[in-house]
Amino acid sequence: MQALREIRRRIRSVQNTQQITKAMEMVAAARLKKAQSKVESSRPYANKLQNLLKNLSRVKGVAFHPLFQKKEQVKKTLLFLITSDRGLCGPFNTNIIKEAESFLKNYEKNKISLITVGKKGFNFFRKKHWEIEQKYLGLEGRVEISQLKSMTNLLIELFLSKKVDEVYILYTKFINPVTSEVTLEKFLDIESEKEEGKEEIKYIFEPNIDKIFKVLLPKYCINKIQMALFESFASEHGSRMTAMSSATKNAEEMIEELTLTRNKLRQSAITKEMLEIASGAEALKG
Repeated sequence: MQALREIRRRIRSVQNTQQITKAMEMVAAARLKKAQSKVESSRPYANKLQNLLKNLSRVKGVAFHPLFQKKEQVKKTLLFLITSDRGLCGPFNTNIIKEAESFLKNYEKNKISLITVGKKGFNFFRKKHWEIEQKYLGLEGRVEISQLKSMTNLLIELFLSKKVDEVYILYTKFINPVTSEVTLEKFLDIESEKEEGKEEIKYIFEPNIDKIFKVLLPKYCINKIQMALFESFASEHGSRMTAMSSATKNAEEMIEELTLTRNKLRQSAITKEMLEIASGAEALKG
């Protein structure tokens, strides 16, 4: 009977866990729908802006803009790392932290610093004693335009002040609800487009190229950070939904196995009692 009570207790415990994982799966699915909509609606603008910048980067004289200037000697690098604030999202954080470690392995600790978005990345690399320039915690899948501007301005300021010589972004690109891809992209310097055999594009600039780039480049930089965050948020929700769905199915299978074990124990106990009753009756007859 002790074993039977233990099985019943375990079944109740797994059922409670299943209710939690099912609820988390539904919440993640709802958030994923919104995050995916943001990614899909923002991509056309981001792609158009990037293509425009690529075309303009082939114009003579543009490469002299400060954000296009490649440093002859890279003394310090900055990694902008995007992870999540919460766990229970499958391999989402594990994959991107593993990729970050692989990237950082190529640098000495005094030659690179990090800006982290999300508690998971911040806590991990703080314990490893990497230099963290700035941290952004508690976004929870939402980012205000003021926060975007703050992040972007900090990256540009560090680059233009020559505190860092190059900036990379490491984030998770959303492909579909069950698939995402860890992506490393160079943010600054902005690499100009160079294609063999293509002639220089001739534009007429009004009022002038400097004023156009003064407006265009900040928009491009903000949009680049925004898209990396949107892609990461959608990937996180997709990964959490998949993980919670898998956990719910595993709980269901465990409940079925425990129920079968419980039924066998009950049947065994009933059979034992019937044999005892029959043996007692036979003894009385004698």
